[in-house]
Amino acid sequence: MVELRQYTLRPGRRDELIELFDREFVETQEATGMAVLGQFRDLDDPDRFVWLRGFPDMAARHRSLTDFYGGPVWAEHGPRANTTMADSDDVLLLRPASARGGLAVTPAARPGAGAPAPDRLVSATVWSFPPGRSEGVALIQDGLLPVLRATGPAPLAVLTTETAPNTFTRLPVRTGENVTVVLTAYPDEAARRLHVAEVAAHPLARDAVLPGIEREQTGAPHVLRLGPTARSLIR
Repeated sequence: MVELRQYTLRPGRRDELIELFDREFVETQEATGMAVLGQFRDLDDPDRFVWLRGFPDMAARHRSLTDFYGGPVWAEHGPRANTTMADSDDVLLLRPASARGGLAVTPAARPGAGAPAPDRLVSATVWSFPPGRSEGVALIQDGLLPVLRATGPAPLAVLTTETAPNTFTRLPVRTGENVTVVLTAYPDEAARRLHVAEVAAHPLARDAVLPGIEREQTGAPHVLRLGPTARSLIR
């Protein structure tokens, strides 16, 4: 179970939130049973902060969120964090698209406070399909993923909409969604662009997979270009 959280911040306050987040909200959230998977600067918007956190299941999510947001750390530091945010409700609730689709990261690998931010780029491509239809998700899982793996770095994770009701209503999530999210890491933007071009030129993708996805999708995919913060596990 993964939340993809996209925050719109008040102008000029992103670094303030990141410093606070990486110092106060990483180990303290994980102490309640959740996993802080990745924290990012949106490279296309200086006032956007994107992060992901994971849970074993929906029941564990409810327990962990109840403990954290009702606990002393959020009581002390949450008000300051909230002052940096203009909107924090753009949240997708996701699950691995397959047994192999989850994120393989471990908190033991997390850099300590004060480490430099990695010179890396993470791409999160979000495809949207009509609610209740599985054809687009299947085309990505069975058709696009083999092409992605054959032409460049294998995706870090492939996630799709979790349809279970949000039981922690204090934190809203987007409803009525049917998305698939592919996360991929690159050394730089040039490598990402090269991979995108090679996928587009691959005969299977060009002639069958991409046209099939285009017929199924409700709009063009949304591509997030993300710069990992110093303590992000995803990088």
